[in-house]
Amino acid sequence: MFAVFNALSFQIILSSPMVLYAKSLGASATVLGIIAGMMPLMVVFQIPAASYVVRIGYKRFVYAGWGTRVMFIFGMAAVPVTGFFLNATTRLSLMIMLLFGFNLSRGISSCAWLPWITSLVPAAIRGRYLAIDSACVNLASFGVFVLAAFCLGAQPAAWQFSLIFAISAVMGAVSLTFLKRIPEGETLEQVRVSAAPVPWREIAGYQPFRKLLRVNMVWSLAYGGLTAFVVAFLKTELGLSEQTILLVTAVSFLGGLSSLWFLGSRMDRHGSQPVLKISFLVWVVIQVGWTAVAAGLCGPRWPLILGLQFMMGLAGALVSMANVRLAMAIIPLLGRNHFFALFSVVGNLTQGIAPILWGLLLDALGPREWRWSLLVVNRYVVFFVAVSIFFSIAFILSRWLEEPRATRMEDLLREVFIDSPMRFWVRFWPR
Repeated sequence: MFAVFNALSFQIILSSPMVLYAKSLGASATVLGIIAGMMPLMVVFQIPAASYVVRIGYKRFVYAGWGTRVMFIFGMAAVPVTGFFLNATTRLSLMIMLLFGFNLSRGISSCAWLPWITSLVPAAIRGRYLAIDSACVNLASFGVFVLAAFCLGAQPAAWQFSLIFAISAVMGAVSLTFLKRIPEGETLEQVRVSAAPVPWREIAGYQPFRKLLRVNMVWSLAYGGLTAFVVAFLKTELGLSEQTILLVTAVSFLGGLSSLWFLGSRMDRHGSQPVLKISFLVWVVIQVGWTAVAAGLCGPRWPLILGLQFMMGLAGALVSMANVRLAMAIIPLLGRNHFFALFSVVGNLTQGIAPILWGLLLDALGPREWRWSLLVVNRYVVFFVAVSIFFSIAFILSRWLEEPRATRMEDLLREVFIDSPMRFWVRFWPR
């Protein structure tokens, strides 16, 4: 239940509703990149915070951070209705300041989350746990996006943005009651009392871990800010209303929900590496689709746009689950807190810088277009093509990941698309 109510809260603050509010205040692509990149950038504070986790305890550490960020959300809910005495630039600056506080408290406290969950969930069922957790988050996210869409309508007023931010704050407060019910995890006693300096170089040099970090950096460069700029593309280039954009974006969470069917317990049997390979290939296909829409090769047909959003949700959930499970599998027990801190910081730091760089690129290209017959090359075509190149590199690097007892990508595809459907139809075959 904590995951459900937490998703009902953070999806409003860290996703499309906040992007749409910033756009309503005249935010440029670079400012949108800063907003999208702020959350992962603040994860860098996990490095100094990791040394304090075992002294305070996983539960207390996370609860303090989650409670602090809820207070910042209540502050955000008041910003839109200050329009009668604050201009748009001031309101945008105030919102960015509150987002900074929200993401700073989240970034510090989140260093305890993965070690806490790793200590509670047995290794044999971590894949299934992550799949169920992802399904709950995506189902809740779908619901809150539909709610936000109808709260905002086609031409939202300031008070309507305040309303959905207030809903986020209340849901965040409710999630804290369920967070308190999660049992405390166990920490190694020798880590608890050790005052030795952290061997960051040795941690980063651990070969299986280093290969995973390398894949994460490339994946984060591609994925960072992608959701925000797709929303900006739908708003500025296709001219969709806020309500329509939120309903379209909600479809991505149905894609994430379907990851439970796609994986189930398969990730525990086949490993994370084949899941990552499949996901990166799917991401390349998705970018080809967005490129075709942006270049005018195919019109913005609803089945295509909804299909791309669905696949974005599915592929994003698969990468997230496989990534975390692989880290759980290869990170040693000794020094686990610091391994997870470095793992989160490297990926999130890259993912935080990426949208700022993409935003600068989009602003630098501006509204210019180049036409060859029916083909149109504009800033979003360049963006989607560049992103697809990084996803392709991530796929290549994922082939060298190390994982105990991982199967081939072909074996997983065969089970999902051939063996499982055959077993389903055999049940109904007349005997």
